[in-house]
Amino acid sequence: MRQPDWQIAAGTAPRGGDAPAVSAADIRALLAESGWLATDASSLADEDDLYAAGLTSHGSVNLMLALEERYGVEFPEHLLRRRTFESIAAIRSAVAGLLGGAPGGLGAG
Repeated sequence: MRQPDWQIAAGTAPRGGDAPAVSAADIRALLAESGWLATDASSLADEDDLYAAGLTSHGSVNLMLALEERYGVEFPEHLLRRRTFESIAAIRSAVAGLLGGAPGGLGAG
């Protein structure tokens, strides 16, 4: 059963422990498959600036939509900022927060 969007946006993880782990590899795959970057996503470090690598504001919106579909979350208005999508690490942190856990599902910290 899918969790209501308001609970997802509030950062409550889906029941039953079925929240997917947020991995840098998944985010890189989304970036690579999308063509939103001028740089090969596999060559980027987690902290590299995605906008410097060619991500546009239009690309960041499409990335957000792909992330919402992949992880079953909805980005609330307060996360709709350039800094949320500026790096793979920032994206992992934001999505993990929406899922109610740390990146990779490793717990808080």
